[in-house]
Amino acid sequence: MFLTISTTGTRERPATDLGFLLHKHPDNAQTFSTSHGTAHVLYPEATAERCTAALLLEVDPVGLVRRGKGKGRGGAPDSALAQYVNDRPYAASSLLAVALSTVFKSALRGACKAMPERAAASLPLRVEVPALPARGGAELVRKLFAPLGWDTVEAEPVALDTSFPEWGDSRYVRLVLEGELRLADALNQLYVLLPVLDDAKHYWVAPDEVDKLLRAGDGWLAEHPEQKLITSRYLSRRWGLTRDAMERLELVRLAETDGLDVEDVDNAVDETTDTEEKPVPLAEQRREAILAALRAADATRVLDLGCGQGQLVQALLKDVRFTDIVGVDVSVRALTIAGRRLRLERLGERQAGRVKLIQGSLAYTDKRLTGYDAAVLSEVIEHLDLPRLPALEYAVFGSARPRTVLVTTPNVEYNVRWESLPAGHVRHGDHRFEWTREEFRAWAGRVAEEYGYGVGFTPVGPDDPEVGPPTQMAVFTQHAATPKEEQA
Repeated sequence: MFLTISTTGTRERPATDLGFLLHKHPDNAQTFSTSHGTAHVLYPEATAERCTAALLLEVDPVGLVRRGKGKGRGGAPDSALAQYVNDRPYAASSLLAVALSTVFKSALRGACKAMPERAAASLPLRVEVPALPARGGAELVRKLFAPLGWDTVEAEPVALDTSFPEWGDSRYVRLVLEGELRLADALNQLYVLLPVLDDAKHYWVAPDEVDKLLRAGDGWLAEHPEQKLITSRYLSRRWGLTRDAMERLELVRLAETDGLDVEDVDNAVDETTDTEEKPVPLAEQRREAILAALRAADATRVLDLGCGQGQLVQALLKDVRFTDIVGVDVSVRALTIAGRRLRLERLGERQAGRVKLIQGSLAYTDKRLTGYDAAVLSEVIEHLDLPRLPALEYAVFGSARPRTVLVTTPNVEYNVRWESLPAGHVRHGDHRFEWTREEFRAWAGRVAEEYGYGVGFTPVGPDDPEVGPPTQMAVFTQHAATPKEEQA
């Protein structure tokens, strides 16, 4: 599996600057371990006039099967023989896309401390992929890459066997892209479109793939004429995830049209819309667990703290027992998008009277948040820097003091079960930390004792006997006040 990226330069701006942008020195051949093989980065040529970086991925198909990662589309196993005899070691696919994100992580983000101006500028680039699966043929390859700013998009079909021309062409093409683009843009396009053209992924597609798609497609996917095909194939045709991604892309497009800051549109909390597919997405399981806990607590007046785009608020609004629902977020722009999701302007008077969206920071006390039965902090605390947590603790548990507080956060121990998550990485780029079950219980126990609450813990998602559930939820219940405290 092979890919090359070339650029040209001058003595004043040498082509070897490519090494700085990729964070890989042209004089060194480097090797990286991935979850499915060994990646090599080397430079076949490196002069001031021309520089080429090559990514070579060695995949062991037998080892892939034995580790349980030789799965076909959507995670379904292929036929017995096809698991061992296939194109995985030779053709660019989702395996190469994952290697790109692992080896060139900083370059994908457009980060380069040594040469930030070069990282932000367009470069004359030439990308070559000798063997690219293309379900849809060469014409689809051109449809996908041509709208992205490339001057040249060559997709030359590869013959099944040059000795037998009558056999015709294979489903593979030799891809050549030429044009002036930012290196980060070119890499992100490849990260998304390689598995799209293969129309298969080697791992189970989890809900977090929606976030990955939107990050990599930032700036181009929302307006791409083949947006639906790209989204559907990237997410392995899982309709629930595809629908969620399409809705969020439309929100981004609307935000850009209205002059909003797109970075604020997508709240960092990883959410997806409802789906009938199996297994049920973790985001949906999380919402159902929260709703069940609120019902068990007999709560009717509920705060959603850090409501983001309003998915939980929307779910609460569907249940008539919740008579007073308040969504709070620090971003006014995010609240604008939440309002569109909830269609507040179209709600009847009675429904509109049940819900309110307000701007506020959870690091400060707010009298508007007092007097509620319950407050929910769903996938919020991990987005705060640890030194700011005490301020949130006091604002929620010390000042607002709802009768019940629900807190959900990722269980970092479960991350080893996500095949698409590189070792040592958190689930979302905005997470400041992710706790083990012991760390979360220690934090929750301390907060409960300090502010007069009892606390219990509920697993959300499959409770793995070794690493626990993917999401951990703490249910804080306020201790009954003593007569002396009531008089005070």
